Amino acid sequence: MKTNIEKLMEFIPDANTCAVVTSQVNRRYFTGFKTSSGTLICFKEKAYFIVDFRYFEKACEIVKDCEVILEKEKTVQINELMKKHCIKTAMIEASTMTVSQLGSFRESFPRINVDFSNTLSNGINNMRILKNAYEIEKISAAQKIADETFEYVIQNISEGMTERDIALMIDNRMKFLGAEDISFETIALCGKNTSLPHGVPGYDKVSGNCFILMDFGAVVDGLHSDMTRTVYFGTPSEEEKEAYNIVLSAQLRALEAIKPGMTCKQLDFVAREYIDSTAYKGAFGHSLGHGVGMEIHEKPAVSQRNNDTVIEKGMVITIEPGIYIPGKFGIRIEDKVVITDDSYMNFTGSPKEFIVL
Repeated sequence: MKTNIEKLMEFIPDANTCAVVTSQVNRRYFTGFKTSSGTLICFKEKAYFIVDFRYFEKACEIVKDCEVILEKEKTVQINELMKKHCIKTAMIEASTMTVSQLGSFRESFPRINVDFSNTLSNGINNMRILKNAYEIEKISAAQKIADETFEYVIQNISEGMTERDIALMIDNRMKFLGAEDISFETIALCGKNTSLPHGVPGYDKVSGNCFILMDFGAVVDGLHSDMTRTVYFGTPSEEEKEAYNIVLSAQLRALEAIKPGMTCKQLDFVAREYIDSTAYKGAFGHSLGHGVGMEIHEKPAVSQRNNDTVIEKGMVITIEPGIYIPGKFGIRIEDKVVITDDSYMNFTGSPKEFIVL
């Protein structure tokens, strides 16, 4: 199996071109090492990781596929490497490099043609779209932490807790269980606030007869998990039970439909068509899902607007239909799956039946 650095070397078009990787996420993707700074410069035949004194010793221990260089005068060091490898063109990460950084880069390397198109950024995104066995293992470990956290939280939610209390309980539990970090700002909403798909937890309190929506994830070795569960506190009405079961049915239909070779748009349509066939037509306003990996939102977008991306083995995607009724309630159920040879494997083990606390 090719390493990520080997994939990048293969992507470089010729011996006179190099790739310069400066974004934190992609540095970690290629080196396996988390830093707040550093430069990866990759040539057709060799890669170098230039990093300052704070990280140098640990980088020498962890980074295996690059020669680790102690940063002294970075511009001089990179110029020397480019001369050594007879470089004429440098590809940069257009999607993450600022205009100011691009200007500085050009000034530092005036003899080099800078390819500031999306070639490198798109190439890296396409590499990251298919997960290897290591990444799948870490995503699974991150999801296990999230699942254990959900089990703990539903046993400890009580009347009078605020949304912020619940979010903090989720975050603390995930870190207690070994998460390196949280995947994103945890969403914990109750009552009418659940109609806000990405609402921010506030000081509204859990009280009798309300939905509680929780969207959260853990990070393990740079890989993210992502899940959503909606539970009920009190006694649900028939309308609320019906709406929940419609969302659950939509998700189960989408899961059953997953297979390599179908497009993301076709998969989105399975859940969307079902919800739109009910009394809640138009109440599912966001995409069915998205890729997850080194970042919480990656390619592919499982969207009605995504016409041509074909689902392939190794993709990790979320399946998260929802119904949102402003001023009343919102319901979302989200699992994360990896595509296999002919179907999928579900990372998410938390129960999905209508849970009443």
